Amino acid sequence: MTNITRESLLKRPFNDFRNYPYGFSRSGDFSIKESDALTQYGCLITALLKGEYLPEDSHDLQLLAAAKGESAPVSTVEKAWAKYQARIHRPKVASMYGKGKFADDSFDTGGAKDSEDDLIIED
Repeated sequence: MTNITRESLLKRPFNDFRNYPYGFSRSGDFSIKESDALTQYGCLITALLKGEYLPEDSHDLQLLAAAKGESAPVSTVEKAWAKYQARIHRPKVASMYGKGKFADDSFDTGGAKDSEDDLIIED
């Protein structure tokens, strides 16, 4: 088993191809500083949250507490991670091309329903 060090986690770029297939900087959701912070510190935060890497100093402890939501984010990295979490866990909205969360057949608009009598045109 390989020992995970802080330096190796900071050298590894963090990517989320599922939610951001073209990267954080090209998404329009994050500023340049925020996307750089996510790319550099994302692997470290993920390893801290999963328990693969134990915090060694006060900076790691503060980063872990902010990532878990136990303390308010203060630094750019902590704010970027909180924004990233808010973006990937936002509710999905309905699409105009098909049924979505809000499209429901049981929803009644209160208007008249079409029936055979309504379709008959009398002169």
